[in-house]
Amino acid sequence: MARVVIFGSLRALTAGEAEIEIEASTTRELLDKLVARYPALEETVAAGISLAIDGEVFKEAWFTPIGADSEVVVMPLMVGG
Repeated sequence: MARVVIFGSLRALTAGEAEIEIEASTTRELLDKLVARYPALEETVAAGISLAIDGEVFKEAWFTPIGADSEVVVMPLMVGG
């Protein structure tokens, strides 16, 4: 299962949970399961978030593969350059 770290202000939407495990093979599947577990995240995820998978940052990468032992950091959408 992937280790999912909830970063910063998003923790308020997960009842303070900072780290969980989710079994998923793509970022889309992971986010769907995350929203199912924490419905308060739905609006934020729909508006856009950023993910770091094993240290590489992605945004709007819905079908990026996730390894069984990956670390996925879920964070507010990173904008700018």
